[in-house]
Amino acid sequence: MPLYRQVAEIILRRILAGELAPELPIPSESAMVGEFGVARETARRAVAHLRQLGYVRTLPQRGTVVLPQENWPAEPPALP
Repeated sequence: MPLYRQVAEIILRRILAGELAPELPIPSESAMVGEFGVARETARRAVAHLRQLGYVRTLPQRGTVVLPQENWPAEPPALP
């Protein structure tokens, strides 16, 4: 599994567990770089993947926040 997907999966697990609440930001790219030891581009791709899955949105000058649970996909992705 590509590294960006591994990072996205960790963040998604936190969202699904309620550790990252709706309308609050997920870790910034810089925070992901520090926590996971990945390149900024990897962190950026992880955020893009979470957007594509439908769990977050990026707001100008506010960062990327978790969508309200009613906006999440009906079926969560299968996580290994």
